[in-house]
Amino acid sequence: MSGKGAPEATAPVDGSGLDVVVVAGTWHETITDGLIAGAARAADAAGASHRLVRVPGSFELPVVAKAALDAGADAVVALGVIIRGGTPHFEFVSNAATDGLTRVALDTGKPVGFGVLTLDDEAQGIARAGLEGSVEDKGFEAADAAIRTALVLRDLRA
Repeated sequence: MSGKGAPEATAPVDGSGLDVVVVAGTWHETITDGLIAGAARAADAAGASHRLVRVPGSFELPVVAKAALDAGADAVVALGVIIRGGTPHFEFVSNAATDGLTRVALDTGKPVGFGVLTLDDEAQGIARAGLEGSVEDKGFEAADAAIRTALVLRDLRA
């Protein structure tokens, strides 16, 4: 399981005053909805304001993430589900989303929580989606990371 080696639970943070935009694809609805719910739980737990923006798929995440950050969001949480198929399309979309989101974070100087699941099958996504019976909550983790990073950046810039 990919969660092996994860850090121990850390203390809650105060993200009040932060504006977080969750940008989520529409593919694999059950998994994606679980990721979105996890991201909302993390933002709510931190007291950060948040809103959801939907995009067609994972390829579109970087451009919308950049627009949200350019419009004033303090952090973005990018959520998507890419399941390997029988063609190289999986690698192209996975690489484009990953590279694009990294570029957005570096170009804007603002955090992008990475919640794009790259999977061999749907069962792996269900296990990571924060649903009842899931062993991981990658939506929560991505939002928590983005919020914590936004707070670190705010402190460094103060």
